[in-house]
Amino acid sequence: MKVAVSNKVMRISDENTIKCGTDSKELMLRAGRGIFKAYGNWGNTCVVCGTGNNGGDGFVIALAIHENGGNCRIVLVEDKFSEDGRYYFEKCVEKGIEYEIFSDGTEFSKFDTLADCIFGTGFRGKVSGNVEKCIERMNKSGAYIVSADINSGISGDSGLGDISVISDLTVAVQFYKLGHFIGRSKDVMKSKKCIDIGISLMGEKVSVPEKADFKDILRERENNCHKGNFGYTAIIGGCREYSGAVKLSNMALSALKSGCGVTKLCVAESVSSYVAPYLLESTLFVMPDEDGSMIFHKEKINLLLKGTAAVSCGMGWGNGKDNGKILSYIIENYEGVLIIDADGINALSKLDKNILSRTSCKKIILTPHPLEFSRISGYETEKILSDPVGSAKEYLKDKNGKVILLLKGAGTVIAGEKEVFITDTGCAGMATAGSGDVLSGILTGLMGYCEPDELSVSCAAYISGLAGEFAQESVGDICMTSSDTVKSIHLAVKELRKGF
Repeated sequence: MKVAVSNKVMRISDENTIKCGTDSKELMLRAGRGIFKAYGNWGNTCVVCGTGNNGGDGFVIALAIHENGGNCRIVLVEDKFSEDGRYYFEKCVEKGIEYEIFSDGTEFSKFDTLADCIFGTGFRGKVSGNVEKCIERMNKSGAYIVSADINSGISGDSGLGDISVISDLTVAVQFYKLGHFIGRSKDVMKSKKCIDIGISLMGEKVSVPEKADFKDILRERENNCHKGNFGYTAIIGGCREYSGAVKLSNMALSALKSGCGVTKLCVAESVSSYVAPYLLESTLFVMPDEDGSMIFHKEKINLLLKGTAAVSCGMGWGNGKDNGKILSYIIENYEGVLIIDADGINALSKLDKNILSRTSCKKIILTPHPLEFSRISGYETEKILSDPVGSAKEYLKDKNGKVILLLKGAGTVIAGEKEVFITDTGCAGMATAGSGDVLSGILTGLMGYCEPDELSVSCAAYISGLAGEFAQESVGDICMTSSDTVKSIHLAVKELRKGF
């Protein structure tokens, strides 16, 4: 399990280590040397340094390259230094390492490697002026770029930034930051490592699961078993406007491919004839409808829910007049695991805000994207994007431990009462209709036989993202559809089990 922290926690941890007796210059020395060791092929190198402690790390990198016989030059974005940074800069000058202040005449393309040490996790606001020119020229240089701690121009909390260094390798210092896994991280960091420099964690962490962490969830099954051992599940969705027969069947198939024993697909009666031909392994459950949308029918709902371990609701559901009534009845009366997605989220946004805290459900899992999360939380979308982890934790405070939030994004945030996870799988090809529905199907399947907690929900997000990656390798990011992801679920599960 990897660990990621917020900028604030990193700062407090750093300050506490210094307070406990480790000199700040010693930490800077460890950081610079650690980054130097993390990449073994510096060659002809230019170290680009900013005015803060990230620049200080760069001066230590330059010293390490020089001491190991390498060719190195320093470029300063400004003739200004932090106290510790100045200490190591003067050592570079003493060693005869050449330097210049960035100007229109600075040329990066003649170097094999660039060390990006302009901004660290303390970066705020937007890149502009001379630094903007410097970063743009670095990105166009063709050199191999190593970013110290985090790419300059990227927020350590959100992973966002309009203009930033695009690195071949990013070397995080002591702990990964949240911004290494969310926002634009996948677009600006081709690879990443984390080095230990002896800073103790002071504050809350976020866990980033790896393959082996899902061992107990995806363990090998005994031969002496039957479908009832792995749970009955149901998927409620579809309406005349969004019949999406193939999409709905993909959800059901996703659930089965994720390991549950039986999946029932519940649709409005007027949609059933379109969906039925596509259901080969799942069963069809028909709800009465009016004008193509489900209507509330207590007995039918009870029959659907009976014996199920998990139910998902809302995919392609539309805006039927009874959606809220159906959803509130399930929330208040169902005792299994309820997953609410898509139009179910929209229906939830119109219900009593306290309904989730008084549910009878074993657990409710919400799977919104940022705009949908804005609707149920009342938070501005900008707030959610700039601090997805903080926003998720804040939303869950009054939910009595009944809710797990899966906030979709380039890096998916899974937050519950006990823990917060970020999954680091997925790809650009998944930005296509139905990808969220496939995730809901996978999640439904896992909840058929897994304990509903933050790790098992993370497992669903991890499988979905990894299946998407396999699909993109096969068909490409432009041509990819959600059904390609479904076809690759088995590859994702097999790959995960290799780590056990």
